[in-house]
Amino acid sequence: MIKIPFFRKNGKPPEARCPVDLFKVGQEDLLFHEKFKGLRAMVEQKADLHQMRLLGITSSIAGEGKTVTCAQLGRSLASTGRKKVLLVDVDIRKADLTHGMGGHRSPGLTEYLLGGATLQQILRATRVPNLSMITSGIEVNSPADLLAGDKFKSFLQEIRTSYDMILLDTPPVLPVADTPTIRDQTDGFIFVYRAGFTPYTMVRQAMEELGEKHVLGAVLNEVEVSSDSYYRKYYGTYYVKPESA
Repeated sequence: MIKIPFFRKNGKPPEARCPVDLFKVGQEDLLFHEKFKGLRAMVEQKADLHQMRLLGITSSIAGEGKTVTCAQLGRSLASTGRKKVLLVDVDIRKADLTHGMGGHRSPGLTEYLLGGATLQQILRATRVPNLSMITSGIEVNSPADLLAGDKFKSFLQEIRTSYDMILLDTPPVLPVADTPTIRDQTDGFIFVYRAGFTPYTMVRQAMEELGEKHVLGAVLNEVEVSSDSYYRKYYGTYYVKPESA
């Protein structure tokens, strides 16, 4: 399991439907970015070893930080220049990745799946080199049915051939059926768990619904590491800037 402790101030996800620049989360915190580099290294190692290209990022319920994790991991993977990375907003109901990346919903994934746009029309560059994204598209009445169709399967097959790593920001597992619907079409999931927020019984239920064999690792979010005893024990003074004389 991949476990990444974040500072509480950085790990806290934005409120639902409140647009936030996902790349600005934790931007002043060196340890925050080092933790994502560690996550990147573990994801790259596992992906290269098992020839994985398409990973879902999910959680048990909303508000655990999966969208921030998806965006930050995508940026970290792309920043090395080793991989061409694509982010896809599959959380059609909320579209937090779309809003947080400053994108317009339409045309996006749903337009493509409904036959109203081509793949080239929905692909968008980001301000990060080697990182592209596909927005959610317009809201539809039953996203799970749309994601269960043959068009979505062919979509995933097509983007696999063009990118080294694809990260899907999928809906949380428990509230809706969308993510379990597509579990067999991915190479696995990274599961985000917000400590002190989500009851462990719900985590176990979500893992069972998703299928533990589909979970590659976990990101443990909102762990408090700011106390002197914890911080110095595990990180020393490496990231502490010296005071001016």
